Amino acid sequence: MGTSLVPATWPALDDAEVQEVLAGYVGCLGPGVATARPVWHSPRPMSAGGLVEVGTTTVFVKRHDPRVRSIASLRTEHRLAAHLRRRGVAVPKVVVADDGSTVAQVAGGLYEVFARARGEDLYAEVPSWHPYASTRHAAAAGSALARFHVAAAGFDAADRAFGPLVSSVVLAGSSDPGAALDRLLEARPALAAALDRAGAAGAVHRHCVPALERASRVLRHRPRGWAHGDWHPSNLTWWGRGPTASVAEVLDLGLSNRTAAVHDVAVALERSFVPWLSGPGTRLADVDGVDAFLEGYGVRRSWGAGGWRDVADVLPACHVEYALSEVEYFATVAGSDADAALAANDYLIGHCRYFEEGEGAALLEHLRTKA
Repeated sequence: MGTSLVPATWPALDDAEVQEVLAGYVGCLGPGVATARPVWHSPRPMSAGGLVEVGTTTVFVKRHDPRVRSIASLRTEHRLAAHLRRRGVAVPKVVVADDGSTVAQVAGGLYEVFARARGEDLYAEVPSWHPYASTRHAAAAGSALARFHVAAAGFDAADRAFGPLVSSVVLAGSSDPGAALDRLLEARPALAAALDRAGAAGAVHRHCVPALERASRVLRHRPRGWAHGDWHPSNLTWWGRGPTASVAEVLDLGLSNRTAAVHDVAVALERSFVPWLSGPGTRLADVDGVDAFLEGYGVRRSWGAGGWRDVADVLPACHVEYALSEVEYFATVAGSDADAALAANDYLIGHCRYFEEGEGAALLEHLRTKA
């Protein structure tokens, strides 16, 4: 949540819990479910998940609060995962329960069970906002995202609605983002109240709406398609451990939605190439990594020379809708006004302001010069 580690919001998985959940998976996992036990817990603070040993097998179990994810939403993710696997993208297989369901309901929680991903989890303990370990990793990640977008084409699910911890282009894809923002806040009074408590409501209109308007001029002319929504090195596993490792599997479709490929590329840059946790004046972007990622993706091949410029126009606003959803999550689900204020001021507004001058403006100029 900042420069230091914080306790996870949700209790860690325990032995009794995973045994109760996996009791519905005996047909697939065998009698070892009776003695299943977690052997590794994800350090991410906004979810509860981990590797669970079941006899001689290891699976990944993830728990959701129904206020954050619905059964229908999780099943859409699972349909997307199956679509991607059929088209050659390696994503962990969803384990199907004995009753044919891919979502288990136990004691008010919703659970997913996945086969363990292949490859090395090189970035498992790396905090958010940290860069790729090498330009070769960045290039490999860019190539893998391009393959993801090609494979996702044709997936026909409708957009996921705006809500806690969801990426979208409800605002950035609108012809009038300012008016769309006003409608969103009117429809979600708890979010509007959280921005007011954080003293951020006016700044959202001053700094985020202009960025959304620039992004809109690109996104309204780009085809919509399902995208990952949270592409960063911790959501990939790798073949090998050195600087030339290649992508093995793609993890976590939790933020996937029907947005646009250029938006997803911008999200990938925003997540991994600016040292957001550094102090002001020291947030120099990893330009070599940016170039390697975009060249690995084939931005020029996909969209022509102007593709670099389009990425520059979308980049300052690509985080806005997820950041708003995060503010709502902290205020209404996690119950932390302090974290909601951090998300509103440092993340939502702070990232928009970064691109207005100095180091952030220099990164945008670099992308436009490449175009």
